Amino acid sequence: MKKLTIAIDGPAGAGKSTVAQIVAQRLNYVYIDTGAMYRAITWQAICQNLSGEDVKDIIQIARSCDLRLVYQNDKTHVSVDGVDVTEQIRLPEVSRMVSAVALIPEVRAEMLVLQRNMGSEGGVVMDGRDIGTHVLPGADVKIFLTASIPERARRRWLELQQKGFAIEFEQMQQEIITRDKIDSEREAAPLMQAADAILLDTTGLGIEEVVQAILQVCKERL
Repeated sequence: MKKLTIAIDGPAGAGKSTVAQIVAQRLNYVYIDTGAMYRAITWQAICQNLSGEDVKDIIQIARSCDLRLVYQNDKTHVSVDGVDVTEQIRLPEVSRMVSAVALIPEVRAEMLVLQRNMGSEGGVVMDGRDIGTHVLPGADVKIFLTASIPERARRRWLELQQKGFAIEFEQMQQEIITRDKIDSEREAAPLMQAADAILLDTTGLGIEEVVQAILQVCKERL
């Protein structure tokens, strides 16, 4: 049976990673979290005391580091130069800086090569901001997940609370708004819905409802 290439795009907090992982598990496909790749570069920049304005140094990190995504025990593990940074890349300081890093065309070019290589054989579920429009424009299934800003902020706020990070809900909501603006207005592959993508608003929906909706689309394509 043919193995599909599935692209799931959408703004921060729409539930892409959670849903994409489950869809991949159900189909026995490989899950590729492209956002984690940009977060890994951002984490390395932070470790070197760089800011989003240190463009040349960040480009050098993207070009020289050994970035790997390995799917083990139902989870994508991210390593940079042999060090597992899966947990570190989800820290609030990374979330605040990652959009600036993702703005850099040279960084996106480096990540694009890796992402297309990963998705070339099919049997993958890849999520991000520009998968259906730029990374895998020929994907068999394209889904654009979204949700209201308060709902997306609530999800991220709860996630951080559960991990022990104290952050005000209003601050989280403002960070979501800021990231939406940066991601949508960047020159290099901005966040946008592909013309042939299916729009799925997850506001008020449970995870399983969203998963089933995507699996139904995959079933129809097969």
